[in-house]
This record gives sequence, structure tokens and C-alpha cells, in this order.
Amino acid sequence: MATNQKFSGFQVNRSMLITGSALTGLGALIGLTGTMIVGVALASAGREWVHHMDTPPTELAARTMHQAKVASMAGLEAWRSQGNGSSG
Repeated sequence: MATNQKFSGFQVNRSMLITGSALTGLGALIGLTGTMIVGVALASAGREWVHHMDTPPTELAARTMHQAKVASMAGLEAWRSQGNGSSG
């Protein structure tokens, strides 16, 4: 009974507890390593995809932002020109 310890009426096998904890830690380490490898692979693929784009993402974002501003101003001007500023 040297490997067993009593806690409030039930016995815990310490060697199984230690082995299970070690295996759980090892599994977590393997899972973390796999997650890091997947992350590096995805980041590398993303960088390569951006590198092969005809237009850089920053330029696309700037162009889209400009288009949104122009559309917003056009909508505002149309709204003002129709006199919908006051209701009633």
C-alpha cells in the first residue's frame, strides 16, 4: 500500500496518477508543437499568396476606402439635393 494514498474514503494510485499526468503533459506538448507547425505553414502560404498578387493588399484597401468615401459623399449630396433634410 505504499503507492496508494487515502483521501476521504477512496484510494489514489500515485504511480498511475503520475504516469497519467506525464502523458497528458507530453500530449499537450505534441499538440502545441503541431499547432505551431500549422501556423507557420499557413503564414508562409499567406505570404507567398500576397507576394504573387497583382495589386498589394494595402493598395486594394486604400482603393476600396476611397470608393466608399466617394459613394458616401454621393449619397449625402443626393439626399441633400432632394430636400429630405426635414420631415413634416
